[in-house]
Parts: sequence; structure tokens; C-alpha cells
Amino acid sequence: MLTNLTIKNYALIDELYVSFNTGLTIITGETGAGKSILLGGLSLILGKRADLSHVKDKSKKCIIEATFDIAKYNLKTVFKTEALDYESQTIIRREILPSGKSRAFINDTPVTLNSLQILGERLLDIHSQHQTLQLTNDDFQFQVIDALAKNEKLLSVYTTLLKEFRQLKTELSSLQEKKNTALKELDYHSFLLKELEDAKLISGELELLETEYDTLNNVEDIKERLSISHHAMNNDEVGIITKLTEIKHQFSKLSGYSTKYHSIYERIQSSLIELDDVSSEIESLQESLDADPSRLDQVNSKLQIINNLLQKHTVSSVEELIEIKENLGSKVFETENLDTIISEKETAINTLEAKLISESETIRKNRLAIIPKLISQLESILATLGMPNARFDIQLEQAESFLNNGRDTLQFLFSANKGGQFTELKKSASGGELSRIMLAIKSILSKYMQLPTIMFDEIDTGVSGEVSNKMATIMQQMSKTMQVFTITHLPQIAAKGDTHFKVFKHDVNNVTQTQLKQLNLDDRIVEIAQMLGGKDVSSSAIAHAKELLN
Repeated sequence: MLTNLTIKNYALIDELYVSFNTGLTIITGETGAGKSILLGGLSLILGKRADLSHVKDKSKKCIIEATFDIAKYNLKTVFKTEALDYESQTIIRREILPSGKSRAFINDTPVTLNSLQILGERLLDIHSQHQTLQLTNDDFQFQVIDALAKNEKLLSVYTTLLKEFRQLKTELSSLQEKKNTALKELDYHSFLLKELEDAKLISGELELLETEYDTLNNVEDIKERLSISHHAMNNDEVGIITKLTEIKHQFSKLSGYSTKYHSIYERIQSSLIELDDVSSEIESLQESLDADPSRLDQVNSKLQIINNLLQKHTVSSVEELIEIKENLGSKVFETENLDTIISEKETAINTLEAKLISESETIRKNRLAIIPKLISQLESILATLGMPNARFDIQLEQAESFLNNGRDTLQFLFSANKGGQFTELKKSASGGELSRIMLAIKSILSKYMQLPTIMFDEIDTGVSGEVSNKMATIMQQMSKTMQVFTITHLPQIAAKGDTHFKVFKHDVNNVTQTQLKQLNLDDRIVEIAQMLGGKDVSSSAIAHAKELLN
């Protein structure tokens, strides 16, 4: 419910602060006093676009701030979805800057107008004859029927299933398209994959093959150089080992004379051991080297295969070729198994479709069961509101496809006159009739669901005193479970309020300002008397006003 409202520097309002209570709140005032200004300010709270022309002093900031008690509204999910901090006492603020820019805040968090609209429509419903067009909207009509049919949980399950169903259908369509494209490329991918698989690629083998190729291709030259090296080390006369052995022998004798000779002897001995090892390794390399034309052809052939593949796939390493092979393998496997994947997806879709049909049938059954009750209640209420011949024919037809709220299409048909033909509501009901129908629907809805605060803007226009009295009674009943405001010119309605405010203009320093004042009992008597008989209040008008209030 709306608990507080602050308006600064907006239209004819310099500064206004007012607190509201539960129940039925009446707002009265002369034509042009500024009731529309109040509604305009509240519209900004609901996310209406700001207009700099509404700012009273364009050198100052305009502020409209409203506090709502939302503890009973079950809005935590909305706050979470919009990434807002939930507060049971939620403050919504709009600011219009002198530059013309507008800012919006929910609990001091900056928000977009879209977020403001999403939350605002859950908090405050400003109803005028213009808003009665909502009656002709399918979504609203379904909302009414589903509220009475208690379909909320069923629709929640249905919506979740429908989202998953549509997602699977999208995925299936994508898979089928992918299959068509993949089949065209399958032969080529399979060819490339077989070519890479036949190459039997091993990570790091290119470098090994190149080394082996160089060795096999130059085996005679390598053997000759190894032989020369071995001979230079082991020749009996001039070999390095022979000469070093002779030097070792000499220092063996010298080491007995001084430790410094012994040190050199040990170093010579160490070098000789290393040279012997080198000589043995050279000899082993010699013995292992043999010309192998067959192996050379094998290595050369493998190198050509690898190099051709590197060039073909425009890469520089065997590792990259292996990665390409794995990717091609995945594509070929996926293509060859797409039928299985598609079949599994189709099975899942069929399962979901069966569930959706079952849920939608239950939803439809509940709707069909409640429609006669809704028609009866509407016609009964409208009869008390001066429309005794109002008749409804609500038709529910099954759709071929799944819709957002089931598998039904809806027609709200209406006839205002006895014996009249049923036609679409928007074509057959006048503005005044639509207002009364909306009041009837809202009064019925208030018994089945937690509605936001509602503000009726002169919904009583053009109705008689007796009908207005019935209207007031309906609004009074609604106000037992929700907060109701009504802006009225009729004393019969004004007298039914739990709280009564008057909108009025007055001049301050030759500047006209609009103010809102809460009336006490005496003030209400005078106000209602003036509504009955004009500004010159008579004793009979006072008596009549007291009677209405009692």
C-alpha cells in the first residue's frame, strides 16, 4: 500500500507531503484544483516518461517520492530479477533535473524506467476511463479468469515446460540445419580425416625423422670421418691416446719427486680415461652405421607425407596436424551420430509436448468451470450499478498451438441491452459502461488475489446518485482487503470514505499553488454539503451531508 507521498516543484505544487492509511481514501476538489497534477506525479512513480514542462521552477530539481508497504505483496522474486535490494518499506523516487534529464531510484538504487514500470504496476493501479481499454486485452481477460480458476501454480508449471519445449524445438531446428550442412561436408571431412589417420602421426616425430634422414643420406661420409677420428686417437705411433699414454708414463716417474707432479699425473690419467671412452663410442658408432637404402626410402616417404600435409593444412608442426585430425574426427563422429542426437531430442520434445497438453487441459478445465460463475457475478454486480440488462458470453476455444498461457483463445462478448446481440466488448460497451465493468471485475478479483493499491479517477462520471451509492459500497468492500483511492465529484461516494482529502488551489505571494489537505469530520461535513448544494452551504445541505456520513 501507498503510505507516504512527497512532491516538490511539480506543476502547481511547490512542496507537498502526505501520509495515507488503509481502507477507502476519498479525494475531492473543484474542477481544475489540481487532481490531475496528483495523478501525473504518481504516474512518474510508475515509470511514465518525464517532461520538463511539468517542472514548476525550471532552475530547481523536481522530486516525486513514494513509500510503499509491500510486506504482503510477495515481490521478493521481482526484486531479485531486477537486481534490487528488497525492503518491506520500499521507496521509489523520480527526479527531473533542470537539464531535462530524469533519474529513477528504488531504495536509493538507480534503475531504468523499465524496472520502474515492472515494479510500479505491481504497486499502484491508476484507473480512469482510458485504462478501461485494458478490459479488451486478452492478457487481462485471461488474468481475471485464471485468478478465479486458481490456475496460478498450474500456469507456473506450464510456463516452465513451455520455455523448455521451445528451447528444445530451437535446438532441434538447429541440429537439423546442421545435419543438412554437415552431410554436404561429410565426404570431404572423412577424406581429410583418413589421410591424417593413415599418416600415423606422432608428436615430435618430424624432428626425429629429419635427423634420421640426414644420417642415412650421409652414412658413408659419416663413417669415413668417424674412422679418421678413431685412427687419430689410437694410431700406434702418432695417436693421441698413444702419446698421452707415454706422457702418463713419464709423470708416473716424476710424481715420486713432488706432489705437484703427482697432481699433473692424475689429471693426465683422468683425460686418458675420458679419451678411451670417446674412442669406444666412436668405434661403436662406426659399427652401428650401415647404409640402409630401404629405411632411407621409408623415412623420405614419411617426411614427404608430413610436409605435404603441413602445406595442405597451412600449419607448421605435426602437433597442429594432430589437433586438426582430432577436430575432423569430432565433426565426422558428430555428423554420423546426428541422427541419434536428433532422435533423442525429438523424444524429449514429444515427452514435453505430452506434459504441456496435460497441463493445458487441466488449465482449460478450470477455466471452463469458473466462467459461468464469473458471468453470474459480473451480471449481478452490474445490475446494481444501473446495467440490469448487461449480459456476457465468454467463449473459450482450443488453439492448435501452445500459447504463453495455455492452449486457449478467449472472446469476451457483451450485450448491454435486453435482446441485443453479443459483440466484442470493445465494440459494444461505452466508456461509462466499461468503467462500471472494470469496477465489477476489480471487485471480484480483490476476493481472489492481492491486488495493488487502486486509484479510481472519476469512475463515477455520468452515473446517478443511486448507482454511485452502489459504486461506493463496492469500493468500500474492496477496501477491506486492499487500499483503494477514488477521485470523485459525487457526495454519495465521498461520504463512504475512511479518509477524505481535498485538493485545492490558493495564492502565495501572487503565485497559485495546489495543496492537498486531510479533512476532519467538520471539514468533511462542509465539503460534502458543498458538493450537494454549491458553495453557499444551506442548513438542509449540512443535514443531508451528516446523514450521508452516518
